Amino acid sequence: MTGRRALAALLVALAAAPALEAAVEVRLRLPVRARLDLEGRKTVAVAPFLVLSREGSRESPRGTSIDVQREFERYLLKVLRRETRLKILDSGPVDYPTFDLDLLAGNRDFWRALGERLQTDLVIAGSLDFDVQDKSGYRTEEYVSPFDGRTYYRQVLVEHTGFEYDIVLMVFDGRTGERLYFDNFKDFKQFEGEKADPLKGMFENLISLEDRIVGVFVQKTVEATRVLLTD
Repeated sequence: MTGRRALAALLVALAAAPALEAAVEVRLRLPVRARLDLEGRKTVAVAPFLVLSREGSRESPRGTSIDVQREFERYLLKVLRRETRLKILDSGPVDYPTFDLDLLAGNRDFWRALGERLQTDLVIAGSLDFDVQDKSGYRTEEYVSPFDGRTYYRQVLVEHTGFEYDIVLMVFDGRTGERLYFDNFKDFKQFEGEKADPLKGMFENLISLEDRIVGVFVQKTVEATRVLLTD
């Protein structure tokens, strides 16, 4: 009898409970504000980026003949012209007082003087480290012997080349020398083959980083998934 009463009570409770909510997944387009406020700023100059090795010295990337500084500057100017209304000024050669990035970033007098000389609202500068890495190695794979039909394991050399891009991007106020923005963008790509094209690797890195770089200067729209509950 006790079991029947418990079952009856459970049925009454279920009948009185509100209807279960259904979950609906929707995709939304959400605006993401630019990391840098460009209001009132009309001009920008891109100073030469410092090209660094792993040890911090200025040199070309190991194993390539790519002019990393020129290729990145060409890319960045293209992005600024396409995505912003800023007038781009030629910085020309810049005589940096130091190649220590931390000291350089904090030298407001230098950036103020450079901004005054160029008559620009903003100065973009930073450092580049493009590294070509041999990622070849051995892996174990199965093979069937043609002699006895049995399955064996063997080590096979697989050749891969890795490309790693490390970009420090800084933006300075051309009137005060204050650093307005700092970020570090990194990307790694790996391709089959020992002699993969380093220029292709470099631009694959930049394509992966482009949304983040563009997002410094302009508002972007991103897609996001949200779950809505309905009666």
